[in-house]
Amino acid sequence: MPPTANRRTANRRTALRWISLIVFALVLATLFIQLGQWQLRRLEERRANNAIVERAESAEVGEWTDYLGDQPPSAEDEWRRVRIEGTYLTDQQYVVRFRTNGDARGYEVITPLRTDDGRIVLIDRGFGAVPDGGQMPTSAPAAPTGPVSLVARIRVDERGGAGQVPQDGQIWAVNSGAIAEDLGTEVVPGWLQLDTSDVEQQGGLVPAALPALDEGPHFSYAMQWFSFTLIGVVGVVVFIRADLKDRRRQQARATLAR
Repeated sequence: MPPTANRRTANRRTALRWISLIVFALVLATLFIQLGQWQLRRLEERRANNAIVERAESAEVGEWTDYLGDQPPSAEDEWRRVRIEGTYLTDQQYVVRFRTNGDARGYEVITPLRTDDGRIVLIDRGFGAVPDGGQMPTSAPAAPTGPVSLVARIRVDERGGAGQVPQDGQIWAVNSGAIAEDLGTEVVPGWLQLDTSDVEQQGGLVPAALPALDEGPHFSYAMQWFSFTLIGVVGVVVFIRADLKDRRRQQARATLAR
């Protein structure tokens, strides 16, 4: 094959190699940028949730009937403290498995409360720690009997698929609709997480802590993905420049050999 034809073939191969590399780098860069933007969106969501918790902490304690009713509570009202009085349905409790409270691992207990007007509100009576290697309990500590007066935090229903459907008094996500179906009676939408009670809890239950008010690792993760994008682009440029230098050296050697 004549030298000119050889050069043209080599040029085509080089061009195809560069195009393939550039396309591959563009696909990766697009993916990395999208992942970085996703982390930034999660950061904004975290900041918005933190603001909701901070507003709830600074707000005065309200009456539960002002925020809970026929409709699910608003996400903007989550974590707000409200007063509620009633009597626990002590024979109808649910163990919420695999919960955390700070660094502790354990469970929470949901007990229906019948209020003075006859409505039923779900109360998260608190968190019970399970030591490392310990088994999750299958039954909840006994609930206080008689009238109780509580201050509790508004919570919105959790979505957990099959995990929100009670099985032998155990659940993985708290959903008032699923629990109402299991109880066979109407339940006020949403639920309340106990803050303080005029009656002492049994079984070592403690109020579940508020979410950590930090921004998490989302910003650093976003910067990592954007850095990978930059590294990929620079890598392509370095590769092509190196390829060009190698081709010039080969052409120079071929010229000297003539």
